[in-house]
This record gives sequence, C-alpha cells and structure tokens, in this order.
Amino acid sequence: MLATDPRLAAVRAIAVEAGAMAMAKWRGDFARWDKSHDNPVSEVDLAVDVFLREQLFKLDPEAGWLSEETADSAERLMGPRVWVVDPIDGTRDFVKGRRGWAISIALVEGGRPVVGVLDAPARGEHWWASAGEGSYRNDVRLTASRRPKLAGARVPADMLASVDSDLTCVSRPNSIALRIAMVAADEADLVATLRWGSEWDIAAAALIAEEAGATVTDARGQTIRYNSTKGEAFGVLATSPGIHSAAVARLADRAALAIVR
Repeated sequence: MLATDPRLAAVRAIAVEAGAMAMAKWRGDFARWDKSHDNPVSEVDLAVDVFLREQLFKLDPEAGWLSEETADSAERLMGPRVWVVDPIDGTRDFVKGRRGWAISIALVEGGRPVVGVLDAPARGEHWWASAGEGSYRNDVRLTASRRPKLAGARVPADMLASVDSDLTCVSRPNSIALRIAMVAADEADLVATLRWGSEWDIAAAALIAEEAGATVTDARGQTIRYNSTKGEAFGVLATSPGIHSAAVARLADRAALAIVR
C-alpha cells in the first residue's frame, strides 16, 4: 500500500473532501434539472466541479482539464498531463437519494491514466490506484475477477437481453465508474457499454480495474487512448482477462451496428 507517486495522497485527500461536500447535500434540498432528456445535473455537481478544479490545479498547474461539468477546451491537448474528472458520476442515483454515485478523478499522461481515485461516501468506499502500484479499496488491495468462462459471468445490470441469458445479473449502481470498479473487486466479471461515451466516466475506474488485473478496452476490444480530441471512447469493456476475447466476439455485431448510428 506504499505508493511512490507523490501525487496520489494529495488526490485522495481532495477526493475525500469533495465527497464530504456532496454527502452534506445528499438526500437534502438542492436544485436539480435535466441538461438533456434523462440526463440530470444538480447544483452539487457544479459546486464539486469548481472545488475540484481549484484544488487539482493547485496540485498540478500544468495539467489540462476535462470534466463533465466544464466546457471543453482544446488547450488541454497541448499540456503534458490532463485531469479527467466527473464531479459526481451517477448523478441520477445522487438526486434520487440512492447510494450508487462517486467522485471520479484521474490524472492522464501520455494518453494513459497514471493516478485514479473514486470516492463513494454513501457506500463507505474509497478506491485508488497509481500506475504500476496496484489498486485498493478502503486499504485492501484488490484482485480482479479471474473467471475463465463467459457463461455465468456476473454483470451489473437490472436485466439482460435474451441473447445474454447465460449471464448473471448482480446489483447495478448508476455510476459506470463503480460498475467497472466492481470488476476490480471481483464483485462482477464483465461490464460493457455499446455507445460513444465520455472519458471522464471511465478513466479513473479503468486504471483501478487494470491495476487489479482486469482487462479494460473499448467496446471493440481496442486500447483506449485518453485525452483524445473529442474526449470520447466507443464504449467500454471491463472483464476478467479470461473472458475478454469471448466478450469482444459476442458483442462484435452489436458494436458494429451501434458505432454507425
């Protein structure tokens, strides 16, 4: 648990403080609205975003910024590093008083996350990883799922398509970051999305899962390069190493249809 990256402890402390800010408002009275259809945001998301930007820039003033709640700027592409942040991942659960949300912070360098932290205070969970040094939840080192066969794989989902009836549903938090982290903690074997999505949803959790031994790619099985021009990736596929190829093959036709829509 002794990390050599000097930034990790500071990022963890900032995430915990941000989590406490959000927790103080959770299940309380705060403004909320939809940015678009079925895409909620709240005044808490915005306040946490401002706090994180101020604190993380103090920690690394040279890093760029990519966040769900801040207008994007091409300037981030010019710097040596970039903070990739979702101030509250799983806002739908947050505004409904459910526990499946987390503060998500990643520091990306050379297209790869080098520090990743998730703080999920409503669940009593604090997750972190730094590149090459393993990943942890609440001071316990994580070992990802080692399931060797796709049939029977645990998937965080409310329901599954009939073609996937051989898989097993487990509890699903709204936060995609927490769902990916479940693979890191051997509480799920497979998490997949088949749509263009934002890097801030996955960067921190992807590092946590990979450092625990999971395989994380886009929905087609290709390496995700972070801090891309649009800040997006085509889906995410986080699995035990033994089922990744089988998952890519099963999803291939669906991914091909989804990517052109």
